[in-house]
Amino acid sequence: MAALIDAIDVKRKMYFEFENAPYYCLDVEVSTPTARGGQTLVRLKMRNLLTRAVFDKTFKASDKFKNPDLETVEVSYLYSDADGSYFLDQVSFETIALSRDKLGDALDFLVEGAIIQLDKFNGNPIGLQLPTLVELKVAYTEPGVRGDTASGGATKAAKLETGLEIKVPFFIKTGEAVKVYTETREFAGRA
Repeated sequence: MAALIDAIDVKRKMYFEFENAPYYCLDVEVSTPTARGGQTLVRLKMRNLLTRAVFDKTFKASDKFKNPDLETVEVSYLYSDADGSYFLDQVSFETIALSRDKLGDALDFLVEGAIIQLDKFNGNPIGLQLPTLVELKVAYTEPGVRGDTASGGATKAAKLETGLEIKVPFFIKTGEAVKVYTETREFAGRA
């Protein structure tokens, strides 16, 4: 039998299984009562890795959790259609399908052949781990006005090859590759 984790031992950035679903701990708060006989409580801010929902829940210090059967594999993005998106496992070379609800907004950052991390729970794919930065080509942006090429802070709209629209500096041209933060969807620099 797998070792169990006490609620008091759960730390930030730790994975655990609760009610047959994998969770990721975002924050921990331990409250020890001053009265005699009071129980130590552990308040966890946690993310359900299946639904991506985030919530707080309080547990007794002695509550136990299982270690989740989580696995991360490296995959390359192949294509998307009406049924979902398809990825190629870089080790076993099997094709893995993910439905749109498990992808979230990841398609805004995926181009054909992109290598990313895919999470599996009990052998089934549950979601993707996007890198902090991705490189994408600018599909279209208005030309910069002469004299605006060095202006600090002035931006214009740009549509990237995946359809994502972001703000870029005036000196960025159509066809250039740019770096984009996946979490904030902001321009990070030229690629």
